[in-house]
Amino acid sequence: MPQPNDLSRCLAPLDQNSTLIVVIERSQSSWLVAGIVPGVERHPMKKMEPDETALLRLLRRWQDEAIKAGRVIARTTVAYEAGRDGFWLARCLRAHDIEAHVIHPTSVAVSREHRRAKTDRLDTELLKRAFLGWLRGERDHCSMAAIPTLEEEDTRRPTRERESLIGERTRIVNRIKGTLARRGFRGSKPTLRKAPEQIETLRTPEGAPLPPNTLAELSREMARLRFVADQIREIEATRMERLKQRPEEGSHPMVRLLARVIGVGIEPADMLVHEVLSRNLRDRRAVARYAGLTGAPDESGSRRREKGLARAGTARVRRGMIQLAWRFLVHQRDSALAEWYRVRTADARSGTRKTMIVALARKLLIALWHLVTTGETPKGLLLHSA
Repeated sequence: MPQPNDLSRCLAPLDQNSTLIVVIERSQSSWLVAGIVPGVERHPMKKMEPDETALLRLLRRWQDEAIKAGRVIARTTVAYEAGRDGFWLARCLRAHDIEAHVIHPTSVAVSREHRRAKTDRLDTELLKRAFLGWLRGERDHCSMAAIPTLEEEDTRRPTRERESLIGERTRIVNRIKGTLARRGFRGSKPTLRKAPEQIETLRTPEGAPLPPNTLAELSREMARLRFVADQIREIEATRMERLKQRPEEGSHPMVRLLARVIGVGIEPADMLVHEVLSRNLRDRRAVARYAGLTGAPDESGSRRREKGLARAGTARVRRGMIQLAWRFLVHQRDSALAEWYRVRTADARSGTRKTMIVALARKLLIALWHLVTTGETPKGLLLHSA
């Protein structure tokens, strides 16, 4: 059975005499564009302002130079490293019928010298070497990132915004608790609805009210906390409304199916579907690698050791799956995966249990991937009624 390409190599044959190959070393202030132009012996290089219109003009100029040299340009390929700016440039180039690719920065081999020279010009040479090997079809020469559409990126925003707001809420609560602890108050709960009124009536162990500046600071922190909590509720309500109004649209069926698994819930289901399960991943190993739940062995000669998790995948998925694995042991006690974990940790220490929970998270993610892609239900898994 054919498997989807994992973007580790190019499947299209390369004819370098009719292909314009371009790489871009990008920074916030400038772009360094380097090319391999058919029929032109020199490898041109141009530094420019970050401007997609100027880039298109430069590509057309290099195409004209190849035509003047007697070559016919049938294919124009552009590649750059993934970074802060995301994928907008690749989508823009593809909209102008230019083949664009985004390289995983960690897949580009670099010199291991202690004090190696590093300039934009040298970086473009490394990119050209890696991109050429990929275009020739050499497996694992470098890896390309899947370029999402604007709609696919937009569907991930609510989950990521909610995660950011949850972190902000935690920071605000910790600041409030720290301020109260310095005045002698322990066990405070700033998330309670009546917490703002209770703070105004607090008295220090000496019997004095809170100082005015401290009280004003706490009032502002409480206002921020209420604002963040309202935004979290708004995101959750909007998501539930979309799932109810359009249950069969896009990835909504996957989310609804995962949410039926007892112990998962709507928030982890939404995160898993939009971050990993809706992607066209090759096999179970690719799923585990994408989540960063694979090991990092260190073997040389007779030395054999494990350095722990590779952490080369998505940290958001890795954190969510480890949390979900602990919860899975509580809500799915009779499942085959929970039994597998109990058998291997029956007489183990806490360190071994923490190691095995990562293995359980990896197995659970693969099982959920099978559930949403093939409909195969893991043995003993309990589901809510549809």
